[in-house]
Amino acid sequence: MYSRRRFLGAIGVPSVAAAAGLPLPRLTHASEILENLLGHEASPDEAAVDEDFWSEVALAFTVDRSLVNLNNGGVSPAPGYVQEAMKRHLDYSNKAPVYTMWRILEPQREAVRQRVAREWGVDAEEVAFTRNASESLQTLQLGMDLEAGDEILTTNQDYPRMLTTFQQRARREGIVLKEFSLPVPAEDPTDIVRRFEEQITARTRAILMCHMINLTGQILPVREVVAMARRHGVPVIVDGAHALAHFDFRISDLECDNYSVSLHKWLFAPHGTGLLYVRKEHIPDIWPLMAAPEGMDADIRKFEEIGTHPAAPYLAIAEALTFHQAIGGKRKEARLVHLRDSWARPLLEHDRVRLHTSLEPGMACGIACVEIEGIEPGDLTSWLFQEHRIIVTPIVHDEFRGIRVSPSVYTTPDEIDRFVAAMENVVVNGLPD
Repeated sequence: MYSRRRFLGAIGVPSVAAAAGLPLPRLTHASEILENLLGHEASPDEAAVDEDFWSEVALAFTVDRSLVNLNNGGVSPAPGYVQEAMKRHLDYSNKAPVYTMWRILEPQREAVRQRVAREWGVDAEEVAFTRNASESLQTLQLGMDLEAGDEILTTNQDYPRMLTTFQQRARREGIVLKEFSLPVPAEDPTDIVRRFEEQITARTRAILMCHMINLTGQILPVREVVAMARRHGVPVIVDGAHALAHFDFRISDLECDNYSVSLHKWLFAPHGTGLLYVRKEHIPDIWPLMAAPEGMDADIRKFEEIGTHPAAPYLAIAEALTFHQAIGGKRKEARLVHLRDSWARPLLEHDRVRLHTSLEPGMACGIACVEIEGIEPGDLTSWLFQEHRIIVTPIVHDEFRGIRVSPSVYTTPDEIDRFVAAMENVVVNGLPD
């Protein structure tokens, strides 16, 4: 966690931008909020139930409190001062983009790259910024050389867009996509590794796996699967869209060769920002989505060669990272678990309620999938919004169904109580005809 002095320096305007005449940000309110967060020395368990602390966090957001947004797993709102930073950079970009955006702001991306790499324990020369996890993952999926008959192994719970990517390669090039099932919920990491390993054949060329499954919030043992697959000479493509900045870990802890993230989910960065980590020695093995010159073959920046792009969202990642550091990753994780348990445990007291997410430590965090038997997920989702202005998302899978619930750090106990009361009303009375 930052010291107070380091933090106050981190929220200042970069000197090069100030020298260029970049307008000063309105940081008074933001700095007060974030400095107050730094003043809290509570342990993660103590902080998880400290409503004064989380009230300070919530003040940083500009959310509409007439809505109860419990679908933060899709895309998160950014704190107000992150939005202000992006707008400030965008305004400056438009003064003379070929100079202000390309020559002044774009080079500052390197400082953001260094900060992000340091936070998650990797080399800055292994971190590329993308627009989302899908772009990061498709860079890997489409950038590896495959031949007809080569097999890709994944689960039937992986993200649909990523399954579609390999299905297109199957139609176009004749590769084979093999999907298999995992228990719902899964609570035995050894069994998960075994299930992956028993699907490997002599034709397996890669494994695609989620760190956190978007449907249920299930956390999979990436490090163990990667180690197993490495013994078989099989690379693993890791989908970390929902994991990074959601629960506390470092990418380096996973010992994986690549990692893909949407930063606009749990880091609360501007919409349309993502990250691609590739271990340095593997960068030359992957073709970029858009062509890069041969001289960039071993340069992580080849994955950023997408033509003209804005500088503003990527620079504002720095403010989002500072906000995350002020909260503290362990405290953030503890709070999200607490919020999940605050609605899941009361609902589980009803016989008709089924939770498709484990409540065991380390098996999930802030995302969970719940079902009321006999109630269609789509109908329940619509009723919750129409009658209570509560936002969730329906989950319909061949092997389970329900609604996905994902509160965030700005979610209040009252909003959780409103959700529980609405769900209990449905359990008792059903949905109106």
